[in-house]
Amino acid sequence: MSAVTDVWAMAFEDLRADFDLLDEWEDKYRYVMDLGKALPELPQELRTEQTKVRGCASQVWLVSRVTGRADDGSPVLHFDGDSDAHLVKGLVAILLSLVQDKSAREVLQVDAAAAFAVLGLKEHLTPQRSNGLASMIGRIRQDASEALRGR
Repeated sequence: MSAVTDVWAMAFEDLRADFDLLDEWEDKYRYVMDLGKALPELPQELRTEQTKVRGCASQVWLVSRVTGRADDGSPVLHFDGDSDAHLVKGLVAILLSLVQDKSAREVLQVDAAAAFAVLGLKEHLTPQRSNGLASMIGRIRQDASEALRGR
C-alpha cells in the first residue's frame, strides 16, 4: 500500500489499488481517516459561509481556483477542502483525487458517485454522510460550471 503523505499527488487509481488490498471495512475506514489526516488544513480565513458546503452534517469547506488553461481553452481548477470530522475529511481527500488540477470540462465528466461505489464506500456511508457527499459533488460541479462560464 502506498504511503499517505501527499494526498494531492495521489491519483484515484492509487487509492483504488490501496482499497483493493484491504479486506475489512474497519481497515478501509481507518485508511479513509488517514487520507483525511494527510489533507492539508484549510487556512482559517478560507473557512467562510461562502466556502461552506450546505447539506453536510459535518462542517465542510471547499475552495476552487483557476490555475491555468487546458489545451482546449477551458479553465484548469485546483481545489482545497477541509472538514471538522476526520472521516468526512477523508471523503474530501478521495473526492479531490478525482478532480484535482483537471479542466472544468473534465471535472464535469467525472462520475464521483460511481467512483465511491467502486471503492465500496457507498454502501458503508450513513444516509446523512451520503447526502453530504452528494452536496460536495454538487458544489464541485457548480464551481466547474461557473469556471466555464467565466465567473
